[in-house]
Amino acid sequence: METNFISPQKITLRKIKVSDIGSSLPDLKNAVESKSITIAKWLISWIEKSLQENIIEANDLLPAKNDLAYMLGVSAGTIQNSLRYLEDCGYVESKQRIGTIIKDRFAQNVKMRKLTSKREIAIVEIKKFIIHNRLKVGEFLPSSRTMSELTGCSSNTARLALEYLCTCGILEHQAKSSKEPAWKVKSIDFEHNFAKESISHTTLVKKVELELKKYINDNMQIGEKLPAHSELAETLKVSIKTVHDALKVLINEGILLPRRGRYGTTVIRLPKETENSEKMETSIFAPAKDTAFYYYEKTQNAIKNLIAENYEIGSKLPSILELSKEMDLSPNTIRKAFHNLAKEGYLVFSRGRYGGTFVIDIPETGSETFKWLAVNPKYAEIYNN
Repeated sequence: METNFISPQKITLRKIKVSDIGSSLPDLKNAVESKSITIAKWLISWIEKSLQENIIEANDLLPAKNDLAYMLGVSAGTIQNSLRYLEDCGYVESKQRIGTIIKDRFAQNVKMRKLTSKREIAIVEIKKFIIHNRLKVGEFLPSSRTMSELTGCSSNTARLALEYLCTCGILEHQAKSSKEPAWKVKSIDFEHNFAKESISHTTLVKKVELELKKYINDNMQIGEKLPAHSELAETLKVSIKTVHDALKVLINEGILLPRRGRYGTTVIRLPKETENSEKMETSIFAPAKDTAFYYYEKTQNAIKNLIAENYEIGSKLPSILELSKEMDLSPNTIRKAFHNLAKEGYLVFSRGRYGGTFVIDIPETGSETFKWLAVNPKYAEIYNN
């Protein structure tokens, strides 16, 4: 499978150890800004000084997130947010399956292609919000949670975008209570050509999606099974999560059909075709989402029978782990079945020392149907006749 993604060889890169960072640690207790921004600015200062003194070089790898988190006494998530800030400022570049690479900010030839992040898209959307709502200098934006809803991103992504705009002098953060807005417009002197900016917004998932479409068109036929997620991730030099997200797009477009077990993910339409030329042998199986529902319904029916035959109202059921071993199912499957039965009014959950899962109504049994089988219902009717 040919790909345009360029990935440096990790074995050739020198990894910096936390012990190599000789500067004093940042004062996180008395910091005015968030921990992630305080740590990011501390790392920027250290990187600039170390590059000047030739202690480190461009293309060196920063220590692992967990090592930095342990040294600073913060969570790995806080370090991740700090590294995103560094990447926005051009000091580092995060590469999946490699690590965080220190960049030469003044180099003319960039070896690795920069991919647009969700945070960068959120930055443009916040700029649009300021312009379209005609906000003036001194006026406040809504909270980061509200901005995440308006821009269609997560709360964390919105907050990182807002913090970055503060460093650009566009916004100013003023500490207030969590119920009040804290992001004030400081300047509206920024680029307004959003159409041009939007064209360049291609995320890593989108690039992998396009690569997969090209691969399917060039190498596969309808009815053939796609390689495993791990194999695709290794080929494209990205994470399995990125491959999974890209495949979800192809599934929603009707190009792929996910099926449980050994059947895997099958091609049911070539991306270059406009109409769905689905074969009978590929369409007999229900979609994976429906198949999963039927599987959980089967589990729920088994638990209903267990309750009706062995328990009374007020009785406490075995724990999720106990039932998973007894029924030879995963704890997650039992947990989902419990929650569905609670919604139907058969179970209730209680916390604390004497808590657990209690029966509040006895379900009727004997209603299990052919429905849970992983076969498309319209074909099941044909085979049943």
